[in-house]
Amino acid sequence: MNAKNQKFLMKMRKPADIVLKKCLGLKKDEKVLIVSDSKLYGVAKIFFEQAKKIAKDVKLIKIPIPEVNGTEPSKETAKEMLKYDVELLITTKSLSHTKARKNACKNGAKIVTMPGITEEVINRALDINYKKLAERNRKLMKILTKAETAKITTEKGTDLLMNIKGRKCFDDNGVYNKKGSFGNLPAGEVAVAPVEGTTKGIYVVDASFGGIGRLNKPLKIKVKNGYATEIKGEKAREIEKHLKNKKYRNIAEFGIGTNPKARVSGCVLEDEKAVGTVHIALGNNVSLGGKVNVPLHLDGVIKNPSVWIDEKKIMDNGKLIFKS
Repeated sequence: MNAKNQKFLMKMRKPADIVLKKCLGLKKDEKVLIVSDSKLYGVAKIFFEQAKKIAKDVKLIKIPIPEVNGTEPSKETAKEMLKYDVELLITTKSLSHTKARKNACKNGAKIVTMPGITEEVINRALDINYKKLAERNRKLMKILTKAETAKITTEKGTDLLMNIKGRKCFDDNGVYNKKGSFGNLPAGEVAVAPVEGTTKGIYVVDASFGGIGRLNKPLKIKVKNGYATEIKGEKAREIEKHLKNKKYRNIAEFGIGTNPKARVSGCVLEDEKAVGTVHIALGNNVSLGGKVNVPLHLDGVIKNPSVWIDEKKIMDNGKLIFKS
């Protein structure tokens, strides 16, 4: 092994152990499945080697890379995912919002997804104070759970209003040590599925977009009656080709980043967790308690927003200002 590979291994072992021990609470008698692909196989192999030091039954499989986030894996992979207690889905495209992942959780699996993760993100945003993160998330969830509406604005033109009444919050606090629990890593968001058909206005994505990554120029998305009706800007045509029918255009998620170590790096997985950002997603919202089930979930990350929950302003140009 050369010096470069040795250095890579040394840097990656600590965050891998944090995921396995602190986030998933892996026990020696639990069966572990790691799903990866050709692009992220090297990263997945580190988690595989560290998991073998804790658990006796650990398996690593490789799957093809699909076109978009939310694409279902093969039937064989979906069946395999029903056989394990702990699963790490370290893939280029997200499996978070797939039936395969949801069914595995229903079957009792503890699952972490890390779509598109990089060595840089692993070493920056996983080693955090999860207790403090959970407390920040609880405060935000308390506000969102009682609310009827959310409004997001930015200086670049975002002006979006949605109804969130009665919708449960998704608490991505990084600790998934109970049977059936799920989240992605790095952790750090509170999210909710807006009531279908209620979101209206415009949102301007200026950080990154699912399936594309970093944006050099903003994307402007018009929304009417809960659906994206028009997309303009960088790679708008590339996004449009994946929106096969109206349901794919559903405004699926409103999320607020809460991870103090996450940065806007161009990796959507990290960008959406960064404090000072919010994200709006198109497509599937079933995992968040919604009613739209399509094989697509595309997050658009927005920098420095102002956010009102009902009439209360909780974020001012990217700065959280709510009180507990």
